[in-house]
Amino acid sequence: MRPESKRWQVIVVGGGPAGSSAAWHCAQAGLEVCLLDRARFPRAKPCAEYVSPEGSRILDAMGALSTLEAGRASQLTGMVVHAPSGARIHGEFVARHGFRGFRDRGLGVRREVLDTLLLDRARAAGVVVVEEAKVEALSMHASGAVDGVSVRTPGGRAHLRAALVIGADGLRSVVARRLGLARQSRWPRRVALVTHYRGVEHMGTLGEMHVTANGYVGLAQVNDDLTNVALVVPTARARAMAGDAAGFLGAWLAAHPTLAPRFASAVRATPVRATGPFASRARRAWAPGAMLTGDAADFYDPFTGEGIYAALRGGELLAPFAAEAVRAISPRAHVSALTAYERARHATFGGKWRVERLIGMAVASPLLLNHAARVLSRDRDLADLLIGVTGDFVPPSAVLRPRTLLRFLS
Repeated sequence: MRPESKRWQVIVVGGGPAGSSAAWHCAQAGLEVCLLDRARFPRAKPCAEYVSPEGSRILDAMGALSTLEAGRASQLTGMVVHAPSGARIHGEFVARHGFRGFRDRGLGVRREVLDTLLLDRARAAGVVVVEEAKVEALSMHASGAVDGVSVRTPGGRAHLRAALVIGADGLRSVVARRLGLARQSRWPRRVALVTHYRGVEHMGTLGEMHVTANGYVGLAQVNDDLTNVALVVPTARARAMAGDAAGFLGAWLAAHPTLAPRFASAVRATPVRATGPFASRARRAWAPGAMLTGDAADFYDPFTGEGIYAALRGGELLAPFAAEAVRAISPRAHVSALTAYERARHATFGGKWRVERLIGMAVASPLLLNHAARVLSRDRDLADLLIGVTGDFVPPSAVLRPRTLLRFLS
């Protein structure tokens, strides 16, 4: 069947975790779904490659978790953050606070592995997947609603029609931009360089964040004895890395007194890829005939490493609203379903957005982060609670309640 030969109920633009999750969950809701991605899989993607413990719940529902746990992913038991002062914030996913995730560990997994597996799960659910399909424009009905996409493939250009288009196409979302919904925040403006090294010393089951006054780097084991290395710096440094991203990253690591010895014998195993700038949020996550999810809807900063969970959860969240919008018997009912989706997004992610901003403020200020590290190094229960929030199984309200926030002032 040629995808352009019919009118789809749903077209999903983007084949990463957000797109595959949205497509799979929409198919489970009984919708006819076509997914388009400009790449051919497997393909590399600059990412911290971390799935939080609660992300495993959605991977399990999609039938992907057992494959990953059988050996295609590393197990992560918690996080350690090294402040500029040298103080450490050490938190574990299994702790005394009483909250438990779907799994007691997070996962470190290559995006080539994860994305290809999730795309296969979408296919198994009945989704028609078209690779090497670059969406260039949206088409609009006379009513002003989106009614399809214009796409370019190796075989030429085509127009695909749909009752609903879901933009899951990342930070530079074509769908969000064509709808005039994309919006870049002024702060914090950061870019990242991501690669993999083999042979980094003293890597264990904890993810690591090393924060300095001029950026931070995250380290985490992924499959095949590789360490994901993600350096995040202010956009003002982007010019300095232009033309020699690998040299910039190598010099940054060599200048870090505690990291340099650990990388002395390490070998870079993959190209250095850039991504960003971050801190983007759509004005809203819908327009008549369209929805946004994943990074296309919002992405603040990669420090907490929750992008993959947010992508998976966003796809799960939107499916019932997408089904309601597709099956609506009037434009008013259609819009009502989409506005209900927006409310659900804020109810689901609002607390995490507030926690992310508080963490972002601390990371941007060595003074604040050093103070937080002093407090959390003495109060392990509070550190575990915070790590549980970033692991997506402790509710943000557990940290945001006044008596808990006051503990940071001690």
